[in-house]
Amino acid sequence: MEKVSKLQPKTSFYALANRIWKLENYKTNVKTEILAGITTFITMAYIMFVNPIILKETGMDPGAVFVATCLSAAIGTLMMAFYANYPFAQAPGMGLNAFFTYTVVLTMGYSWQEALAAVFFSGIIFILITLSGIREMIVDAIPMSLKYAVSGGIGLFIAFIGLKNAGIIVANQATYIGFGDLTNPGTLLAIAGLFITAILMSRNVKGSILLGILITTVLGLFTGIAKLPSDFSIIKMPPSLAPTFLKLDIKGLLGIGKDMGFLSLFTSMLYVVLSFTFVDLFDTIGTFIGTGSKAGMLDENGKMPNMKKGLMSDAIATTIGSLLGTSTVTTYVESAAGIAEGGRTGLTAFVTGILFLVALFFSPIALLVPTQATAPALIIVGVLMMGSIKNINFEDFTEAMPAFLAIIAMPFTFSIANGIAAGLIAYPIVKIAAGRAKEIHPIVYILAFLFILRFATLAG
Repeated sequence: MEKVSKLQPKTSFYALANRIWKLENYKTNVKTEILAGITTFITMAYIMFVNPIILKETGMDPGAVFVATCLSAAIGTLMMAFYANYPFAQAPGMGLNAFFTYTVVLTMGYSWQEALAAVFFSGIIFILITLSGIREMIVDAIPMSLKYAVSGGIGLFIAFIGLKNAGIIVANQATYIGFGDLTNPGTLLAIAGLFITAILMSRNVKGSILLGILITTVLGLFTGIAKLPSDFSIIKMPPSLAPTFLKLDIKGLLGIGKDMGFLSLFTSMLYVVLSFTFVDLFDTIGTFIGTGSKAGMLDENGKMPNMKKGLMSDAIATTIGSLLGTSTVTTYVESAAGIAEGGRTGLTAFVTGILFLVALFFSPIALLVPTQATAPALIIVGVLMMGSIKNINFEDFTEAMPAFLAIIAMPFTFSIANGIAAGLIAYPIVKIAAGRAKEIHPIVYILAFLFILRFATLAG
């Protein structure tokens, strides 16, 4: 610890940073933390390009979504910096934005305003369960195999969306899906972007996904697939947030004025809100444990100090994000890139948060990016998320079968929530059949019953 302090000049900024983030206690320094924060930002900045493209399919204004994305990422990450003193960054989550768009809005028929209300309620629930300690009960109740399966299933689902957006796969009347026109210029651009990003990832280039998006966009400009508007400028005042700010429709979500039975309305709403909550909960905890372990932040019992504060930061960021006009905000696994660079404290998160605020003034670049440039990013993120399934014990059928159903149901039914439901319904059935009912937590029975009730009362 003494050695670390000698490596750093006793400037007023260092003294302030050390007082706020306890740099010496974590054996780090200002330069390392700043570089780590920049690295984290570069690796996750792609969300600024991808999130508006996914959410605009619900009818949301992409400019407003861009602003909401940057602001919610900045607010959540700065909370992580000052409240929890963690080197983790937050932003609207991949997978969760797909669930918001393709399941809640386009499949279940909710408006995007009602979907924002569901995100808001999931944030409130997350706050309450974090304060009450119920969080630990839920985390302990869900089998680890299903937690890993949810991540892998979301990876497949995201990759499927990326392939669809790229035009690589299309609907096929005979085989349901098949290859699209691989000679189409837009599809060729997406394929080129996929291999460019894959090459960058293979060579461990920092910010590979972001660089892949930017390079593919430039290629799109040269080929005419992407076009510069006549009034284009790199730096511009941020677009208006008004189209999405405080637009959540709580009455609509609660079914007020809708001609539906109470039970159908209640189970539908509960299904959507709990799906947002669970996916965010498991994603965040998995990120904390995985990246915290890499950073040496776990104690002798495998727990992280201040985890409750980190989870609270995540919950509050989700709530604020819904008010601004974006899908669920979650802790990003890309934070591991900054941690690998030596980031150990909230100063890393502080730098990342500030960069998201600066990015607000570069909206013309974000809104210029074509779908063909973000599709490869979705496929690559899918590859990364699939890694979790290696932790599933496929030798144990009672673990493998529910996990498999959860994984394949997500892309095949175009719904993350259906995958979670399939896994939670199958788990107690096969465990009971195997005479291993003692392995089932009582909460799993409750969740399975609610999902069965949902399928029995709702079509689709």
